[in-house]
Amino acid sequence: MLVGLTIVSFNYLCKKKDYAFDYMNKQLYATSKQAIGEFTTYAPMEEEVKVVEQEEQPKEETKNSNTTKKAYYVGYLQISKIGLKRGFASKNSKENNVQRNIFIVKTSDYPDKDKGNFILAAHSGNGYNAYFNDLYKLKKGDMATVTYKGYVYTYQINKIYKQKKTGVIGIDRNFDKTTLTLVTCTHNDEKTQTIYIAELVKKERG
Repeated sequence: MLVGLTIVSFNYLCKKKDYAFDYMNKQLYATSKQAIGEFTTYAPMEEEVKVVEQEEQPKEETKNSNTTKKAYYVGYLQISKIGLKRGFASKNSKENNVQRNIFIVKTSDYPDKDKGNFILAAHSGNGYNAYFNDLYKLKKGDMATVTYKGYVYTYQINKIYKQKKTGVIGIDRNFDKTTLTLVTCTHNDEKTQTIYIAELVKKERG
């Protein structure tokens, strides 16, 4: 099954954030627009959804602050292998912003939807908001958990692949499974992005 996900300015930010971080002495990013567009399901159905997300100027913070509790978080992503624990805001929150937090793609499903796909995107690199910088260390079989609405969802990675930065990301998943998709720029490669597909293996009360 192939799902196309257009992220118009995510590629641009991935390339430019390190330059801004190095050459502007950690100055705040200027306000810009990020578009999440044309989320297309090619099979077994076809639909197109276009969503535009307005970014705000983020407050500067360190990369190591990923365990800080925020009142607006509605859940947490945790990947123990790489020491990642980071909260996420609701899809409609102004804090659901790739400059501030792990970003929930608005056309994705929340973890509690059966056979849904929870899609998260974040930066990699050297910036303070490079929350997905260490995803390249993950392999098939590695585990990730999402805590949401009193439940802990445990996923196992079963597919990792790269795609060129053409503005369209294809999400290749099994529609009969509840899945977690993670998207970030490829480690040491400015021309591609890496997609991690994980399937739900366990759900339990948190």
